[in-house]
Amino acid sequence: MKVAAPALLLALASRASAFVPPSSPRRTAAASIISSPTGLASTVEKAAISSSPPERTAPDAGYEPEWEDRRGLSPEEFMRSDDDKPDLSGMWECPLTRWDSDGIDVLQAQKQASKMPHCPLEVRASPADNAMGAAYFSQNRDKLRAELLKYGAIWFRGFDLMKSVSGNREMHEAMGLDPCLDPLHSSGLRKFASERDALYEEVNKPSLRGHYIGLHSESTAKRTAAYAAFVCFQKATEGGGRFLVADGSAILAELKPETLQRLYNRKIRISVSNLDIPPSFPPVVKEGIKGLVDAAVAPKFDMDLEMIYESDGKPGRLQAVETAESPINRHPITGQPVWFNNAHNHARKLRDRRPCGVPEVGMTEVFYADTMEPLDLEDCQEIKRASEKHITALSMEPGDVLLVDNYRALHGRDVFQGDRFHAVTWFTWDQNEDWRGNERRIVEKNAFNQAINQMMDWLPKDFESDQS
Repeated sequence: MKVAAPALLLALASRASAFVPPSSPRRTAAASIISSPTGLASTVEKAAISSSPPERTAPDAGYEPEWEDRRGLSPEEFMRSDDDKPDLSGMWECPLTRWDSDGIDVLQAQKQASKMPHCPLEVRASPADNAMGAAYFSQNRDKLRAELLKYGAIWFRGFDLMKSVSGNREMHEAMGLDPCLDPLHSSGLRKFASERDALYEEVNKPSLRGHYIGLHSESTAKRTAAYAAFVCFQKATEGGGRFLVADGSAILAELKPETLQRLYNRKIRISVSNLDIPPSFPPVVKEGIKGLVDAAVAPKFDMDLEMIYESDGKPGRLQAVETAESPINRHPITGQPVWFNNAHNHARKLRDRRPCGVPEVGMTEVFYADTMEPLDLEDCQEIKRASEKHITALSMEPGDVLLVDNYRALHGRDVFQGDRFHAVTWFTWDQNEDWRGNERRIVEKNAFNQAINQMMDWLPKDFESDQS
């Protein structure tokens, strides 16, 4: 057996103006960091490849704003919490996913989506805005909340307040946002930057800095955060690390209608981890292992998972697969259909063609729900084309915050070099108690979270997965 159950646990894991991308954008800095092929091959496609594995290249983006090289605080300063504020560690549980995906007219949905304004909206701080501190956000709260719903994301740029943990908290409290757990908190893969401030560390681990994180919502088929605030305290010291954001409405409008209709009709399922068992094991032993994992491991993850053997064609592979879901969902508030799925991040055929540093146990796959066959290359390439055309690769610097409507906008992260410190707070439905629910975090669960994160920290810097 290549990996044990603990490894499976490891894997489950102002002035405001909408800026418009130039007509012929090109990738520059990030693409120059990693663009060479490697000798790694997909376990899914291996049988069909007789000569060489797919070439790995850095994905494209529709628009890359320039860096401004604004200065931040030292780690000792930006990590300082305000001890006079109440402890938020007993925050709300992540709310259940709001599904409303039946009966969508795909062509009509694309027409509606094409009319949505460009995402994200940029709000740049003036000297007067910075002088106001948190009062800027409290006085403009209603306007900013309305703009978040309209544009799907707001890039707060050049604000001094959010250069520290304490200031970042002041910002989201002034806006009336109510923190909640990450939907994958129970997996142990989410590490707090400041637990008392409900602030999670983003994927800054040195072992994963060479891993490109594709577009996704912070969502599972079961739980989805309503909003998120991504903050930069320290940009990558040696280059790269752009934060990626794309509009689910724009992607929906961009996709070929026949591809979108096919995916909507067939639905998708996502596998979130692999457990490779020797194919020579007798069936009774395999079923025993499957039952053990299903009973002892899967309940640790607040997801609806089914344990299935060899869905991706690899002998002996046991995969944890989510329930079927529609790739299109109506926004809970606006009712607007949007591209609402994590295929760009999780499709194996896309991961195998870009920088990837995830251990094989954590390699994901996306299947057609009706046949449990992996998405074919043509559909994957169309998802890649439509998604990356609408990526804005943000040059986030200390104090910058991207406020995201998690049902409308998707996010990701480019590869980086050196050290980088970004963080995120997730938010529940603060204006709808029924959608929010009454569950709060059981703080004692955090020992499990910490144990899994320590396992992740053991991976070497610039870890590169061996998928051969």
